[in-house]
Amino acid sequence: MATKRDKHLGDELVVEPLTPDRLPDLARLFDQGGDPKWCWCAWYRARSIDFRTATAADNRRLMESSARAVMEHGRAPGLIAYRSGEPIGWVSVGPREDYERLEHSRVLGRVDERPVWSIVCFVVARRSRGEGVATALLSAAIDYARDHGATLLEAYPVDTSDARVPAATAFKGTLGMFERAGFTVVDRRRASNARADRPIVRRAIRRRLS
Repeated sequence: MATKRDKHLGDELVVEPLTPDRLPDLARLFDQGGDPKWCWCAWYRARSIDFRTATAADNRRLMESSARAVMEHGRAPGLIAYRSGEPIGWVSVGPREDYERLEHSRVLGRVDERPVWSIVCFVVARRSRGEGVATALLSAAIDYARDHGATLLEAYPVDTSDARVPAATAFKGTLGMFERAGFTVVDRRRASNARADRPIVRRAIRRRLS
């Protein structure tokens, strides 16, 4: 799909859509440990009630099903970043309707009825963190959405302006990273007075001229 070269990344970073033949690569990335090993990026894909009772095997099957649907829908459920042939990063991107948790969320309910694609999850291999991989994946996700007809992108990042957050919390991406990519905050939501605000950011994109 795309090759990203950056002085901070060293070798070329190649970003490809997740297709069924690349599922073993995604498994190698997720099997490094942490939340991805059991979540398999199912957090936003499943309703809360279903996710609470799901096993790691259930979550993996959900992602495998999404990858197999590439031929039906003409788009992948996300993108994998490779360096020197090794999978080192993942971003989940697709129409908001792909994510059942979002569609049934009280806090992250729709801002309006405009059609929008959502960027919901990043995974970066431990040895590759701090090297700009997530930023490169965000850039590739924007391009992928544009190439597949999206005109408006949305995300739900964590605001790190007040304090550092654990890596497990930052899977949504940081507000600063999205703002540097041209996104702006369109709303802030809060589940309760005890919870921090959840920013919702958007960026309009233009389709490429043929």
